[in-house]
Amino acid sequence: MNQKELKEFLDTKVLQYNNRDFIESDPIQIPHLFQKKEDIEIIGFLVATIAWGNRKSIIKNGNRLVDIMGNSPHDFVLNYTPEDSKYLSGFVHRTFNELDLNYFIIALKNLYIHHYGLEAIFSESSKDNTLQHSIHQFKKTFFSLPHLIRTEKHVSDPLKNSAAKRINMYLRWMIRKDTNGVDFGIWDSIPTSLLSCPLDVHSGNVARKLGLLKRKQNDAKALLELDTSLRKLDPIDPVKYDFALFGLGVFEGF
Repeated sequence: MNQKELKEFLDTKVLQYNNRDFIESDPIQIPHLFQKKEDIEIIGFLVATIAWGNRKSIIKNGNRLVDIMGNSPHDFVLNYTPEDSKYLSGFVHRTFNELDLNYFIIALKNLYIHHYGLEAIFSESSKDNTLQHSIHQFKKTFFSLPHLIRTEKHVSDPLKNSAAKRINMYLRWMIRKDTNGVDFGIWDSIPTSLLSCPLDVHSGNVARKLGLLKRKQNDAKALLELDTSLRKLDPIDPVKYDFALFGLGVFEGF
């Protein structure tokens, strides 16, 4: 396919998968349980953090997080005390456990009380037409309180050559203006054009087959290459093609 044919093909796949039917089997259904901006962004961040492995397991544990937080993530975070850690007892998703969750809630409380919340942290450090530096700065701020070193592995750092798949997915959820009701688009301070595609095994393999990506590893360098290709197809909303790449890989075995 030439570039015009490739764009037409991928645009068709975006229309096929970027609709509310997508929500039924995707972890994004958890933040869709809420209406309040802070509830959406907090539970969205936590669900995105555990979004690896079996999707049914991710959704199950995402619902457990909602239960733990009493269906009010923002209130739970703001009022969290050491005594409340008992509510986290036994929580585990793969290597993310109750100790990690305890720190995440403490760190989120710090962000909302002292740094104006999640959106403000990500919006203040973007540069070079990408949010990867913002993710790096976010991680520094997020782990500025005393914590277990093991917990740091649950937030990736693009400046250490990570593709940061889960946090780029989270940023897509929060920033992308989606007329089809999947992504929330509740962060107005960051343009959609800066978003990066959540690069994983599925999207990476499809991108290589389509000639959008040549690098074999799914790392930060590959992400930059893929971003460059997708922005040629749509400079305003390049990350919409995540739906096409993911759908082709997961649902169609492309």
